[in-house]
Amino acid sequence: MHEPAQSQYAAAARVPLIKSPSLRVPRPVELPPDIHPLPDSVTAYFVYPFTLEPHVLTLETSRRSTLAAHAARREAFLKSREDEKERRKREALRRIAPGFEPQGTPLVPTKRLSGIPTSNFGDNPSHQHSKSVMEDLVDQLAALDH
Repeated sequence: MHEPAQSQYAAAARVPLIKSPSLRVPRPVELPPDIHPLPDSVTAYFVYPFTLEPHVLTLETSRRSTLAAHAARREAFLKSREDEKERRKREALRRIAPGFEPQGTPLVPTKRLSGIPTSNFGDNPSHQHSKSVMEDLVDQLAALDH
């Protein structure tokens, strides 16, 4: 066949092997003489006892109901936390702009009719429009004093 000189392991063939004193070959396993051999067919060993079925089904339904209760409680907690976060956000916005509702319509200023009497400088409507804001404020404060 192959000549040892041409083999790729030719150099390893001349290396001496030394047995390590720390290694030992294990003893062969001896089987006891009264061991029970397996039968030709093991299907007899795989018979399921259906007497356990009601117990298994009861445990499974209780497990499922527990999981559903935990899931419902977790969902309720997450929803309440989200609602609380939304409520705090709305409160912060209402502190800045009272009456503001993010989902509502935009705020439109309305003119209130107050019981503050107007000054009697004249019945000229153009004169009322020409009053400055400061004069209007002074007139309203004066009306509050009386």
